[in-house]
Amino acid sequence: MLKELTISNYALIDYLKVDLSQGFTSITGETGAGKSIILGGLSLALGKRADPNLVMDKTKKCYVDLLFSIKHLNLKNIFNSLEIDYDSLTTIRREIIPSGKSRAFINDTPVNLEILQKLSFELVDIHSQFQNHSILKEEYQIDILDLLAKNQDLVEKYTLNLSTFKEVENKIDELEASRSKIIQEKDYNSYLLDEMKGINFSETLSSMEQTYNKVNNSEELNITFNEVLNCLQNDENGINIKLNEVRFSLKKIKNISVEYSKIFDRIESVIIELDDIIRDIIDENDFIEFDPEIKETLSQKLEKIYSLFRKHEVNKLDDLMLIKERLEKKVLETENIDNIINEEKNKFAELKLSLNGLSKQIRQNRKKVIPILKTQMELLLKDMGMVDTVFKIELEESDFFLKKGKDKLILNFSANKGAPLGPLSKTASGGELSRIMLALKSILSNYKNLPTIIFDEIDTGVSGEIANSIGRIMKNMATNMQVISITHLPQVAAKATNHLKVFKTIKKEKTSTELKSLNYNERVSEIAEMLSGDNFAVSAHDLAKELLN
Repeated sequence: MLKELTISNYALIDYLKVDLSQGFTSITGETGAGKSIILGGLSLALGKRADPNLVMDKTKKCYVDLLFSIKHLNLKNIFNSLEIDYDSLTTIRREIIPSGKSRAFINDTPVNLEILQKLSFELVDIHSQFQNHSILKEEYQIDILDLLAKNQDLVEKYTLNLSTFKEVENKIDELEASRSKIIQEKDYNSYLLDEMKGINFSETLSSMEQTYNKVNNSEELNITFNEVLNCLQNDENGINIKLNEVRFSLKKIKNISVEYSKIFDRIESVIIELDDIIRDIIDENDFIEFDPEIKETLSQKLEKIYSLFRKHEVNKLDDLMLIKERLEKKVLETENIDNIINEEKNKFAELKLSLNGLSKQIRQNRKKVIPILKTQMELLLKDMGMVDTVFKIELEESDFFLKKGKDKLILNFSANKGAPLGPLSKTASGGELSRIMLALKSILSNYKNLPTIIFDEIDTGVSGEIANSIGRIMKNMATNMQVISITHLPQVAAKATNHLKVFKTIKKEKTSTELKSLNYNERVSEIAEMLSGDNFAVSAHDLAKELLN
């Protein structure tokens, strides 16, 4: 429920804060007092397009704050799906800053308008005479039937199966359409795979290139290594002999100082390193052997790899291996294409059987509640003055799987005795649609935790006992939810538990819209004025008290 509404610097509102209660609240006020402004501020906070022209003082920030208690609405999953923090006391804030830009926040977290609107839809339902188009939609009518029939779990299961069913159907179409193309490509893919045979993908390209370079330059390598070894190991002038002589000389003086000892250690390290180098050169020199066959084999292998790089526009063996794996997969798919199609067709048949079974269960449940919905709607509408109302609700089975089953709902309506039944869109007037929607909301409130509903003068054009009935229906709805009605009818206002009045004041030659909660005596005066236009008429006061009691 909406607990608090705060509006600042919006249109004719300088600053307004009001506490709201559970149950039925009426909002009244003279025409032009600012009821539509308050509703506009509320709509702004709920995601309506921001109009900078409605900011009263362009140098200051305009903002609207809403505080909701939502613990009874089971909205944690919605919050999770929108990736915003859940709080049983949730705040929504909308700002228009002096630059004209607007910002929105949910529980102090910045959000975009799409997220704000999605959450707002779950929190508040603003309903006016001009917002009855939803009742004309077959999907909305089906949803009402499913709510009464407690079909939610079945419909959810059906929807998931239908999604999978369509995916499998599309996959079969794609496989069959591509089957001939795949078969044509098989020979080419097999040829490309054959080209890659003999390549050892576990061996790195750099190691192959190094091995080839060694074999290709074996003669030069042998000469070079022998020269180096002769230089290092010559019995008379070899570097290792000279270094050992240096080592022997330094050993005599190394204990004279720490510095000499360090020099000796460094020379010793050089000798050790040089011995390792000599052993490595000997090993490499022994390993090198010129073999024309090995050279030719390596040359062909590398040329093949380079050629494949150019052909497939890659420069790494890893990339070439990925191409090989894709080709293998394509060839395998080609060989198994018929098996794959048959497997998908078996899945398709199983899903079709399941969907038909779910559709039948959903349909049976809907049929059971149609008489209940028809009876309750006709009774409520008769109570609202539409005494000759007749509904005819039928289900027509489709040959195809629809969004929520296989049922097409046909809802025909007549408001006048003897008048032919016809679709709501053609037979119901705007006022009749308002009352039909009120009746539906009233019925739904007994089956589901509905969000706060705000009726914006949907009672326009009625009076007397019909107005009394509309007020009574709203009051009954308010036992299960928060109902707020902006009304000009005293009969409706009197039925409310809480009564707010919108009025204008002039302060410092500036007009401002205010909103206040009325006590009992103030309610009597307000309703008396609504009845007669004269706040001082005794008879109007007496009638107002009678209505309130």
